[in-house]
Amino acid sequence: MASTVLETGPLGFPWVTVDPFLFCVHHLDAYPAGNDRFGPAVSLAGRDLGQDFEIRDGFRMYHGHVVPGFPQHPHRGFETVTIVRRGLCDHSDSLGAAARFGNGDVQWITAGRGIVHSEMFPLLRRDAPNPLELFQIWLNLPGEDKLAEPHFSMLWSRQIPVLSAVDDRGARSEVRMIAGARGAGPAPAPPPRSWASRPGSDVAIWTLRLDAGASFELPPATSAETVRTLYFFRGARLAIGDDLLTSHAAAVVRATEPVRVHAAEGECELLMLQGRPIGEPVVQHGPFVMNTRAEIEQTMQDYRRTRFGGWPWPSDDPVHGSDPTRFARHVDGRTERVEDPLSA
Repeated sequence: MASTVLETGPLGFPWVTVDPFLFCVHHLDAYPAGNDRFGPAVSLAGRDLGQDFEIRDGFRMYHGHVVPGFPQHPHRGFETVTIVRRGLCDHSDSLGAAARFGNGDVQWITAGRGIVHSEMFPLLRRDAPNPLELFQIWLNLPGEDKLAEPHFSMLWSRQIPVLSAVDDRGARSEVRMIAGARGAGPAPAPPPRSWASRPGSDVAIWTLRLDAGASFELPPATSAETVRTLYFFRGARLAIGDDLLTSHAAAVVRATEPVRVHAAEGECELLMLQGRPIGEPVVQHGPFVMNTRAEIEQTMQDYRRTRFGGWPWPSDDPVHGSDPTRFARHVDGRTERVEDPLSA
């Protein structure tokens, strides 16, 4: 009988992805208590501020100098999907949209012809640690959509379908379906020009948590061309069909047949990314992803000339105050507020 697992590889920083995905990173930072400027209330001496990707004392500052995170930077030609599991992310962009989100919320942005945004991680608690955990995933756009109008959307945690089950021993499995919901009610719609919005793209973004000893059967994909990758990132041992992973790894598995995952030792967590490949050339230059080198050169000219609409914020790294309430202010002026409390 053929193995369910087609290939495996170690988890690095970032994780290796397969078309239609371009990039996936798991940010996990044990930030300490915050100071009065929403940064770490500890010394930052010795850090390469502005380029701090080395974990020291449990955290990184990334491109932030005061607040951890990513001050304003441009994108063109793809989408970002940001899943914040713990902590907060403050978003601001060149469209005028802003958001504070966390606790399982997801932000989905179509960069299209060009957007500038910032993603900062404010440390609101001044008397307790401020742990942060998030995934950022880059999903490619086909050539005809690479210059689509930019689109900002929020998928609040309460809107995301969750499929949970408890076996006869009391072991629970829980699957959160950010895209490609199956058997748990409809997921919020992806942006209109997303590859995930196209019939037959078979895009799915799921997170799975399994109690020790719990199992879950992934249903088969709907397209024979679909590529499915499982990222085992937490736990001691995970069984995928008859294959046993004893260390954290990315596993490309057969997508056209059911796949059983089993927490063989300890609680296990994994991320699933799947989709039918776009199958077009990919030429990337930093935050720009196009089909040809000439398109990349045009993108750089366009950004130098237009700044993709400019930056309407007073600083490169805006933070949205001390109120922990999650919110989104959309391009059309509509505002949403989410009042449920944040997880620790």
